Amino acid sequence: MSKREFITPIGEEGIYILDTASWRAARPVMNKDKCIECGICLTMCPVNAILREGPKKYFISYDYCKGCGICAYECPKKAIDMVKEGGE
Repeated sequence: MSKREFITPIGEEGIYILDTASWRAARPVMNKDKCIECGICLTMCPVNAILREGPKKYFISYDYCKGCGICAYECPKKAIDMVKEGGE
């Protein structure tokens, strides 16, 4: 039996980096006026596409977002809307 090798890119912090954004059909758009900065979206994102800048400033990295909509579903204030990819 031959040895199988799996090559998975690993980021600087040791987490797996996968290009899930290439097949996204919808993208989340955060409404900062509605956002209460609770961080639930950050903790629920399965691909770590929501990042924190400072103590309570969140933003979405579209490089990694796969458009699953979990962040929009879990947001208690409905501050995240899913928008069709390519539309505004």
